Amino acid sequence: MSYPSEILATLDQELQWQRELYKEFHRHPELSLQEVATAKTVEDKLTGWGYAVQRIGGTGVVGVLENGEGACVLARADIDALPVTEATGLDYASTDTGTDTDGSTVGVMHACGHDMHITALLGAAKLLADQRGAWSGTYIALFQPAEETAAGARAMLDDGLAAKVPRPDVALAQHVMATEAGTIGTTAGPILSAGDSIRITVHGRGAHGSMPHNSVDPVVLAASIVLRLQTIVSRETMPGEFAVVTVGASNAGTKSNIIADRAVLLLNIRTYDTELRGRVIASIERIVRGECAAAGSPKEPEFEYYDQYPLTTNDAGANTKVTEAFTAHFAPGLVYHTAPATASEDFSRIPDAFGVPYVYWTVGSVPSDVYRKAVENGTVAQDIPANHSPFFAPAIDPTLAVATQAQAVAALAYLATGE
Repeated sequence: MSYPSEILATLDQELQWQRELYKEFHRHPELSLQEVATAKTVEDKLTGWGYAVQRIGGTGVVGVLENGEGACVLARADIDALPVTEATGLDYASTDTGTDTDGSTVGVMHACGHDMHITALLGAAKLLADQRGAWSGTYIALFQPAEETAAGARAMLDDGLAAKVPRPDVALAQHVMATEAGTIGTTAGPILSAGDSIRITVHGRGAHGSMPHNSVDPVVLAASIVLRLQTIVSRETMPGEFAVVTVGASNAGTKSNIIADRAVLLLNIRTYDTELRGRVIASIERIVRGECAAAGSPKEPEFEYYDQYPLTTNDAGANTKVTEAFTAHFAPGLVYHTAPATASEDFSRIPDAFGVPYVYWTVGSVPSDVYRKAVENGTVAQDIPANHSPFFAPAIDPTLAVATQAQAVAALAYLATGE
């Protein structure tokens, strides 16, 4: 494998337009499956650099650059923003609003770093397009909508992605995190958890608040369920295994003197193991049905599963190959072994659909002095705004340069031709 210096020789020049484009994406974020302007910008850039470009999955954009014999690498960036009102105070902060799925007007912000992902992948795509003599194979730059709602990868696959582009040998993706800028975290095996949201409706019998004996109170039933669900992790999950069961909302009733006829619970679960995930889901359903039976509920509970994210688990061989390329390229100490994060992603649906290995890594975004001071003081959680915070603000430098290089270096681990 050749050292990527030839391809990265113009990085400083590329960063000039990348910084401005990043700010533009940040100023004008778009909600999931509404990424119309973002997709158009990406489409225009890739077309201008000689990629064969397709729209797949509505606002999904895929550019394919064929450059002779060799491996085929797919690199993915997510492009959607969040319904968050920005509070960073940046001179390029978003003041845009959008309409969410409930029809409400909401602030919109790139509060998870997807604007950085887009810009870094575009930078890598241009570097590869400009230096075709230094590599051989096929490069696929894929810009996926609606990661935040777990709908984007599925939308692209439902629109025939697997039949519309060459089958890759490996897939690559990265995510900006609230860790020290300039660093890259990799790991074999699970790096992000599987995530499932569940809407559970339990039924009672409504009555006047003064006549509770005529009711089956769904509020009491829901409270019993919430307490019992806590035992799934504390008493049913083996110590050392990872599982989270969160009841994020419990809703019932409208007045103090009316006993409602139903309650709705919103749950979220996270696991690193598909078998454990199945056991947790089975336990949730068993507990809910059992409590409903104990309460004399007049109807069976209803379970609706949504916003489901697959497990993101890196192929060991591919992770080693990419990590070695990172270690050879970046300064000593900048590439480290990261622990799995409890966040979730839908990226893995794409390589899984092709049946190919993938590597997903993290890129730090907090200025070193700020991050190290917080670590020293033990105040990272208090002082460092995390992803999805209205204060989340990646440092453009060196984050953009590192993220761009990471995409290019990872691809060249498979595509480079020289020694």
